[in-house]
Amino acid sequence: MIVTTAEKRINMGDFVGLFSETDPNTLATSIKLLLLLTVLALAPSILILMTSFARIVIVLSFVRTSLATQQMPPNQVLIGLALFLTFFIMAPTFHEINEEALQPLFTDEITLDEAYDRASLPMKEFMAKHTRQKDLALFMDYAQMERPESIAEIPLTTLVPAFAISELKTAFQMGFMIFVPFLVIDMAVASVLMSMGMMMLPPVMISLPFKILLFVLVDGWYLITHSLLESF
Repeated sequence: MIVTTAEKRINMGDFVGLFSETDPNTLATSIKLLLLLTVLALAPSILILMTSFARIVIVLSFVRTSLATQQMPPNQVLIGLALFLTFFIMAPTFHEINEEALQPLFTDEITLDEAYDRASLPMKEFMAKHTRQKDLALFMDYAQMERPESIAEIPLTTLVPAFAISELKTAFQMGFMIFVPFLVIDMAVASVLMSMGMMMLPPVMISLPFKILLFVLVDGWYLITHSLLESF
């Protein structure tokens, strides 16, 4: 079936007229829905790189590795605990974003660009508070940027990677401190086994109950959670 040029023009006119005759309220709702779907699509990246989630989940993973309990606690438990701790820590920031950006946008008090600026400022303040100046200077010098006068002038493309590597360094520092006491137990058990001539017996099998006992006696999960909350 051959479609003529005139018919193509009519079809394109109908397509354009479909949007020109649409109710503005309906169009605004569609744009808000599209914006929401976009945010949801980027939610994993936002959650991992712009919140406290990365530090928490890395530290919890270090705890499990230092205990040498293999898959105990399971990944689902660690991720769930890290997720709810992140929501707890980020609650003031999310509340400010909702009050200053989302609610005015939904009531048509501000434009989409203004909502983006208002929403990004609390996130920038949180990330800048936990970003090392050395890490931020690395990306700013690479981009040949001038020194900003305020946090609002720092672009997210520069602040987010600086915040991410700062969080990684902090998490690994905390992980090292967690490893030390369990490493001492492993070394002590290995020395005792060697002195007894039991070289074929894996030290991990003997040290594991002692590490779990130590972790329970000092209320390890409370101390780890307390340290994570205090670090923010």
